[in-house]
Amino acid sequence: MKKFLVKYPAVLKWLYPKRKTRFKNANIIYLTFDDGPVPEVTTWVLDLLKNFNAKATFFCIGDNVQKHPDIFRRIIAEGHTVGNHTYNHLNGWKTSTLEYIKNTFRAEEIMNAEAIEKGKSKRGNDKTKTSELRTTNFKFFRPPYGKIKNSQARKLSKAGYTIVMWDIISYDFNRGLPEEECLQNVLKFSREGSIVVFHDSRKAFKNLKKVLPKVLEYFSSKGYKFSSI
Repeated sequence: MKKFLVKYPAVLKWLYPKRKTRFKNANIIYLTFDDGPVPEVTTWVLDLLKNFNAKATFFCIGDNVQKHPDIFRRIIAEGHTVGNHTYNHLNGWKTSTLEYIKNTFRAEEIMNAEAIEKGKSKRGNDKTKTSELRTTNFKFFRPPYGKIKNSQARKLSKAGYTIVMWDIISYDFNRGLPEEECLQNVLKFSREGSIVVFHDSRKAFKNLKKVLPKVLEYFSSKGYKFSSI
């Protein structure tokens, strides 16, 4: 089986020191979830996090926010942090800088619009109360696939974004990866302050639903807390 880099390469940390990969905070793990919100998957994650009194960061795709605003507002209402993952999950290496920036701004506009929704549900199934929503600033950004041009990164930084990469990636999205290997990717390599990547997507759900509960149980038993960025 092809081997992947579980830890973020040290050379990239050296080249791009402003991109966040880890925080030096004792007894804290930073769980992050890419590609949502997605029905069933994101809601399952939120329920599980609540059981462990854990907070996380969700890097949302703008198109998914537009399709599932009730789930997006629940993420915010329950005290998690939201980041930008572009509107269409763009590969920065294959996209012009102008298009990439416009796509990212479009995602932010949608997130802002949904976050300040005044509680009058147009869909009839939104149970999130207006009082539960809070003003937030969607200025954390994670490039899809981890691929971003320097020109894109510079423009996003000038626009006030903080680029968040990772310390550990679980590879939960790899359906050919045994769940035990996915679990060990996280348990073996995570440390104090690690930013860990999971995905609240249908593609990743097979591994996620087996691995995430064990990760939460393991680190909780070791005295760790789970915080949002």
